[in-house]
Amino acid sequence: MKNVKDTCRHIVFFLSALILVQCSSDSNSDSGSDGSEDAASLSTSLSELLFEPTPIDQYSSVKTLTISYSNLTTAIQISSSSVFEVSLDGAAFSNSIVMPIDSSSNLLFVRFAPLSVDRFQGEITIQNTAIATDLVITISGAGTPRIQNYQTFSRERLAFGAGFSQSAVHTFNLPSDVSNFEAINMYVKLTCPSGGCDEWDVFANVKVLDPLSGELYELARFITPYWNDNSQLPRGFEFDVTDFKSLLSGSVSLRIMTECWNVRGYEVSVDFDYVEGMPDYAYYEIARLFNYDNNSLAGIPYGVTHSFDLTRTINVPSNAQSTHLRTVISGWGQTASGDSDGRPCAEWCFRTHQVLIDGATMFQHDLAPLGCASNPVSNQAPGNWMPDRAGWCPGMEVPTRIDVFSSNRAGTAFNFEYELENWINMGGSNAFYAISTFVVVKSDTPIQRPVVMD
Repeated sequence: MKNVKDTCRHIVFFLSALILVQCSSDSNSDSGSDGSEDAASLSTSLSELLFEPTPIDQYSSVKTLTISYSNLTTAIQISSSSVFEVSLDGAAFSNSIVMPIDSSSNLLFVRFAPLSVDRFQGEITIQNTAIATDLVITISGAGTPRIQNYQTFSRERLAFGAGFSQSAVHTFNLPSDVSNFEAINMYVKLTCPSGGCDEWDVFANVKVLDPLSGELYELARFITPYWNDNSQLPRGFEFDVTDFKSLLSGSVSLRIMTECWNVRGYEVSVDFDYVEGMPDYAYYEIARLFNYDNNSLAGIPYGVTHSFDLTRTINVPSNAQSTHLRTVISGWGQTASGDSDGRPCAEWCFRTHQVLIDGATMFQHDLAPLGCASNPVSNQAPGNWMPDRAGWCPGMEVPTRIDVFSSNRAGTAFNFEYELENWINMGGSNAFYAISTFVVVKSDTPIQRPVVMD
């Protein structure tokens, strides 16, 4: 009898526990606040939206999210912060809409429309009278300047032999009024012709014609990759050429050049981004100090007596509010340097150059390693692209060296001299520094270019 009673107790206990578990499970699955199965519910597929950077006064790409609901008897109210707009059909956007509960679609479309260059954060608020707590989706996005893009050269073939040329000159129409642009960026894209790219790392640059002097001014310089293009960079090499703003307007003559010595060469494309916005100063002017930059061997002979004049006298306009120097320099040649590290000059030997103003060193240009091994344009096999050169790398932009005067130098004249580090070439071959140097003045009132006396 005892065993029977124990068995009965176990059965009763088991059934009681089963009933208790079942009751608990039903309570957790009830979404209604009153414990009923037909309670109102409202949810969204996302709690946060992040928009890509978007130019001001333009619309971003449209993002979507899903609104799910059940047992609602009134429409859903949706509102958004001012620069973020919502829509039910992806066509008509506003900051406040109503989603009917019998809607055939429960998609919500959202877009970003920045009004200024800034970082924006906002919210989408979703409400219904049957839901006690509003649903809030956080939104963020950055407004960027408007950009006007101008394509100039497009896959222009530069090569040597078979009727090709190492350079090309064309005239292009660029913005006639540059007063509302805060920056001008230039992009140089290299493409390999059907027969492949040049196998060497060679000197290359882009120049603009100065109508006043008839000279070509070097906008930027780059070194080509071995056997390759620069497709690892989405838009190619990038250069800030804002200093040349006064020359990059209206009808403009540009020259591109690569020092290729075979028929393969490159296809070269050049385009400009004119970035709208408030410039640091309303007016820019630029003048050449010297431009020994037509090719790698057109530069200053290094370590030997030469006739190149590296001194200038510069008169700065009286209304200048900012004055700076702009220099591009790269070393060439494989002459034994006698340095303890055995690095030949001037491609490999690390040197420091002095910029003297009125006889005293004011700026220095350190032609030191740039980290060639980490260059993203690096799938160059074969090719000796990893070792550091003196201030440049294969498949990379040659650095632009900006020297800003601490005072604006307005209405004054000063003497300029470029001084190479002392070294004597003991023979064997030649060494050169290809260089271009300019003086740039800026002002909020119309300004004349500086006067440079050779």
